[in-house]
Amino acid sequence: MKIFNRGKLKIISWCNAPEEDCLQQAANLSNFPFTFKHVALMPDTHTGYGMPIGGVVGLLGVISPNMVGVDIGCGMCAVKTSLQGDLRDKDLKDILSLIRRAIPVGFKHHKRDTLPDYDLLPALPQELVSCKETVLRREEKVLLEQLGTLGGGNHFIEIQRGSDGHIWFMLHSGSRNLGLQVANYYNKIAIRLNQRIAPQIPKEWQLAYLPLDSDEGVVYMQEMQYCLSFAAANRNVMAMRIKAAISEITAAQFLDEINIHHNYARMEKHFDTQLMVHRKGATSAFEGELGIIPGSQGTPSYIVRGKGNEQAFKSSSHGAGRKMGREEAKRRLNFEQEKRCLDDLGIIHSLRSVRSLDEAPSAYKDIDVVMEEQRDLVDIVLKLTPLAVIKG
Repeated sequence: MKIFNRGKLKIISWCNAPEEDCLQQAANLSNFPFTFKHVALMPDTHTGYGMPIGGVVGLLGVISPNMVGVDIGCGMCAVKTSLQGDLRDKDLKDILSLIRRAIPVGFKHHKRDTLPDYDLLPALPQELVSCKETVLRREEKVLLEQLGTLGGGNHFIEIQRGSDGHIWFMLHSGSRNLGLQVANYYNKIAIRLNQRIAPQIPKEWQLAYLPLDSDEGVVYMQEMQYCLSFAAANRNVMAMRIKAAISEITAAQFLDEINIHHNYARMEKHFDTQLMVHRKGATSAFEGELGIIPGSQGTPSYIVRGKGNEQAFKSSSHGAGRKMGREEAKRRLNFEQEKRCLDDLGIIHSLRSVRSLDEAPSAYKDIDVVMEEQRDLVDIVLKLTPLAVIKG
């Protein structure tokens, strides 16, 4: 853990060497007039829009859409199966084939023949049913098409072997286009509102805010909460379909299940103060709370138990964290070398061409270093080694 003095409040970083742009964003948060106590950076932190990914802040009386992020409710789901040992390569390939048929990836949505049951869609909040000018009302006709879809970028489905001897599967996804639309809509409202109210935030900080007691702040909170429900349901529907695929090939039963967010804001009490805690690419790690910290493609992931470290606002990393931007990775990394490294691991991976180098292991930080840097935030419960990967 390191402390940086770059602004009004201190920056406490569990990343020992954060990039300069990331520190500058943290400094802006430190000078943000509603930030309480300090800014916390997790070991996977890197530059984001306005606020660093892997950043945690507690705000007094306001909420900031850019501090929540554009993929509201993005998170992880991990499921333990009764299967033990290894799966045959043919079984793995057959399971992946069934999953790909059942779950659209990238920009694809469901067609009529793969739509999930309407009952699996979270009900619209009563407060928003009568509102015509909300993102939810505008998008509700296409929500079912997006429910149970993976998305692109770093979203993935992975079949793993656990250190407990069991086969697990894990998936990473969020609220899809809905979260993006909600985030962008309310960030624009916040920018316009901030031009009329004090204190005004420098536009280049990209940290426009909404007072919690304003009409705009209230409706954003309601829409954000629905995005969280939708994201959790999205992962649940995909988990159901992955279970069906595994069951078609094996006699597996399904045991423990964890489903968590790592892009959201919620009211919590820290340092005897009620705060709107923003976790942007960070996992809640209250004492005894189970969490999921995935590695990059081809590296281990972890089930962890929180230690409730108050200095981190009871949080931990949400993954390994990028060390290269997507375009930088495509420019700098060698495709044949990256592919050979994954082939040598004996896993079924998703590195298919130069275009997929942005998700190569070398584009990410070393997960072992990330886990070492947060020993005072979480305990490792289980190590999960990848066997097969589907990338968005």
